[in-house]
Amino acid sequence: MVNKLFVLLFASVLAFPLSTAVFAQDAPKETKAQEKAEEKAEKKAEKKAAKPARWDGIVTRVNKDKSTLNVRKVGSSQERTVEYDSSTKWVSQEHGKKKVNDIDADQVKDGDRVITTGTWDKNGVLHATLISKRLTPL
Repeated sequence: MVNKLFVLLFASVLAFPLSTAVFAQDAPKETKAQEKAEEKAEKKAEKKAAKPARWDGIVTRVNKDKSTLNVRKVGSSQERTVEYDSSTKWVSQEHGKKKVNDIDADQVKDGDRVITTGTWDKNGVLHATLISKRLTPL
């Protein structure tokens, strides 16, 4: 009887450290899975951030002092502010044509249709990298 208790005690003393070592090796697998999930989420956020924002409509107000355009969405009352700077590219293009003309900011007036691309800031202002004035055929 004592021998059986001794064997049982010896087996449990030997088995417990071995089982903790085995389970301790599994823990990094969970952290690796978590790291992969975090990396995937970061890549998804980068893709979303990399996609340029777009706003198109009719220019309602041009403020050259603040370098802004107010653009109202066609068929809607939604209006957004578009900021531009010296790095903004200005072009014009007729609908359905491939030819693109370089223009400057002075050629965009109230009532012109524009398509703008850039990035949104947290205040809902679009910082334009490209402003395309749409020309209607005569």
